[in-house]
Amino acid sequence: MAAQENVPIDPALVDLYKDLHRHPELGFQEHRTSGIVAERLRALGYEVTTGIGRTGVVGLLENGTGPTALLRADMDALPVKEDTGLDYASTATATDANGKTVPVDHACGHDLHTTCLLGAAEVLANDKTSWSGTLVLVFQPAEELGAGAQALVDDGLFDRFPKPDVVLGQHVAPLPAGKIAGHAGASYAGSDSLRIRIVGKGAHGSMPQSSVDPVVIAASTVLRLQTIISREIPSTSIAVLTVGSVHAGSAANVIPGEAELQLNIRSYDEATRQHILDSVERIVRGEAATSGAPEEPTITEIERFPVVVNDADALAKTLDAFAAWLGPDKIMDPGAGAGSEDVGILATSSGAKLSYWLLGGTDPSLFTTGDMNDPALLKVPSNHSPHYAPVIDPTLGIGVTALVTAARTWLPAG
Repeated sequence: MAAQENVPIDPALVDLYKDLHRHPELGFQEHRTSGIVAERLRALGYEVTTGIGRTGVVGLLENGTGPTALLRADMDALPVKEDTGLDYASTATATDANGKTVPVDHACGHDLHTTCLLGAAEVLANDKTSWSGTLVLVFQPAEELGAGAQALVDDGLFDRFPKPDVVLGQHVAPLPAGKIAGHAGASYAGSDSLRIRIVGKGAHGSMPQSSVDPVVIAASTVLRLQTIISREIPSTSIAVLTVGSVHAGSAANVIPGEAELQLNIRSYDEATRQHILDSVERIVRGEAATSGAPEEPTITEIERFPVVVNDADALAKTLDAFAAWLGPDKIMDPGAGAGSEDVGILATSSGAKLSYWLLGGTDPSLFTTGDMNDPALLKVPSNHSPHYAPVIDPTLGIGVTALVTAARTWLPAG
């Protein structure tokens, strides 16, 4: 394959990115974004389907014989108040699934993903001599909820559109802009978030003997949960358990009737995941029973992300093409990441290979070595931070070119 030149940054694409950044939307609320996506795809000659998976958009473009490649971008934002100081910063608010008004920010970079895929859609539509086959462009809702990819599948994505041979996608990350990173095999952790309701017996603070204190049960549960990773999981396995929310009561002198914990588990294989889930249930129910709780605690799943597994050969094929374009020194292996994604569902549900990579999006001058051992990686704002926003140049141009290069690699001209 001939070396690929960077796609020039179209000022109109920059304007689109800034517009999407100013107008973020929560998962399954991406009505404005999906409308913009659909309008632009139709203007480029794609066959467009809207409303798939509630707010998803699919663009289909057939160009002769050849394989089918699915290129995916997620569109949703986060309930985060932006604090970047950018002149195109979001001041948006929305009503979340619990009816609460929350600030909204594209703090994970999905606005960039959407813009890059629209930019690639234009390049590929305008130059059909450089590729042959079928493009399925998927603009996915609700990745942050861990529900968008499954919603697309449940709505017949692979019954209504050609099944792909490969799923291609990227995620902007706090790596030096100009670099691309990819890891073969288990690349991003599986994630399970749980809500635990502990029922006790309330009483006045002066009469603890009349209570079954759910705060004490919750406290002992939190401490005991930490022993799952430190004492039950082999040291050669990687897993994380975080109790991120503890809530009980509203007054200093009142023992409340119940307490709630929210926790998150990250793991890289099903056996480890299931062991942790079983241990959580054993500990939660055991601590409640030991304390004489009047009711069984309840454990409810909030969200789940499966492990993302990059096909080794597919990723190598894509990264080799990137190395020929950017240079081998611009390609990194970040190792297995603890972040989570639902893009893998699109591959496993269709039987396709997955090739998914990270797109550097941070000012390179902030880094000293530019590799995965760079201490700057611990200091620069990361995804989900209110301070996170990728630098537009060169991130946008490289992001567009990466998708175009990947598509042409997998759909070579005859």
